This record gives sequence, C-alpha cells and structure tokens, in this order.
Amino acid sequence: MQDELKVYFSQIGRNGGRKSRRCLSPEDARRMVRIREGRKAYRRFYSRCFWSSPPDLKITGEDLEWIAQKLREQGGREGWKVAEKLCP
Repeated sequence: MQDELKVYFSQIGRNGGRKSRRCLSPEDARRMVRIREGRKAYRRFYSRCFWSSPPDLKITGEDLEWIAQKLREQGGREGWKVAEKLCP
C-alpha cells in the first residue's frame, strides 16, 4: 500500500511540473480568460451597471460585448478601463 501511494504521488507530481497540462490553443485560452474577466466585471459592477439583470446570470462569450457596452455607458472611468480590456 505504501509503495502504491509513493508511485501515485510521484506520477501526479511529475504532471504538476510540466509547462501545461491542458491541450488548449492560444486563442481558446485567451477566450477563456476574457470570459473569466467578464464574469468578474459583472459581479464587481453589478449594482452600478447590471442591476436590471439577474444577479446569477451565466456569462458566456456572447455576453462580453454587452458587458463592455454597459461598462462604458454606466461604469465611469473604472468601468471604461475594464471594458477596454474585455473588448479592445
């Protein structure tokens, strides 16, 4: 049992040291980051920009333009900067 655990931990430790464990293309990875940042912006600016939408709205890639537009319209200077990062 002890030897089996040792082998198991050595295998998963080896995977952790590799550059990347995912098989994503660079554009897919960038898209994932944009969606994650869009979700953060939605939560952060909810009371200022998105109060008329449900608080638990599931943000997808199609929503990023809408989020950026609302941030530019109602988010002030801070919202404008976040919008520029989402949709340059």
